[in-house]
Amino acid sequence: MERFLPNQGNYQSLIVYQKAECIYDITYYFAHKYLDKGDRTIDQMIQAARSGKQNIAEGSAASATSSETELKLINVAKASLHELLVDYEDYLRVRQLQQWAGDDPRSVQTRKVCAKHNDSAFYRSAIETRSAETIANIAITLIHQEDFMLRNLLNRLQDDFVKHGGIKERMFQARLNYRNKTGDKK
Repeated sequence: MERFLPNQGNYQSLIVYQKAECIYDITYYFAHKYLDKGDRTIDQMIQAARSGKQNIAEGSAASATSSETELKLINVAKASLHELLVDYEDYLRVRQLQQWAGDDPRSVQTRKVCAKHNDSAFYRSAIETRSAETIANIAITLIHQEDFMLRNLLNRLQDDFVKHGGIKERMFQARLNYRNKTGDKK
């Protein structure tokens, strides 16, 4: 019998999920270490980072039966990470700390390191000895890289939908193929 549900990969193997997990772990550490207890920004930053990660997982899990849900949730992840980006930028600005320019050697080096590492344990270890300014800039770099990857993922998902259709089209085609093979007229 023809199967119409696509086999879905493990979301944990997706680089976009791994990067989102790194962003979450860095944010959890940063918010608890550098923000004052009782500051609502702690919860807001952690929830934005969590939403980025969780919506990728949920969108991936929903993808077998709903391209629309997958697209929406991946876009929610992207939007949540933009919210988090603004929080990091605000943190640096109001404390008169430096947000590294794109051509700053620290920024160039950070982009290279972040492009190579998708393991959150690497970042949890690396940030323990870094300043708030450095950690915020690392997070900003990762968020920009994640945003680029999520934009590419959304484009690929759109292309896949146009080429292969959604679940209703696949269900109809599977039923039609079955009827044509068996002569079933029901």
